[in-house]
Amino acid sequence: MRIPGLVVALLVTLSMSAAAQTYVHGYTRQDGTYVQGYWRSSPDHNPYNNYSYPGNTNPYTGQTATGDPDKYLQRYYSHSEGWTYYNLPSPSSARKSDDE
Repeated sequence: MRIPGLVVALLVTLSMSAAAQTYVHGYTRQDGTYVQGYWRSSPDHNPYNNYSYPGNTNPYTGQTATGDPDKYLQRYYSHSEGWTYYNLPSPSSARKSDDE
């Protein structure tokens, strides 16, 4: 009786981990650069379980993400509608153009 319960638990665990993955199909950027398809963790608004979070290892590539966790989180939380903070004008440059 214990064996079927273990098999069910194993199947549930495997299906949950498979659901945590999302395949992103290849696409062509506006500048003509082709980006190959790749696997990523499913969006869940938790930056700590992303493959790109510093210290985490991507199981598909075997690469461990490097970088400063604080800077990663700053970029992650400042992300808005496809733009990150380094794509937006700084408040000082916006004020400068308004004054001119």
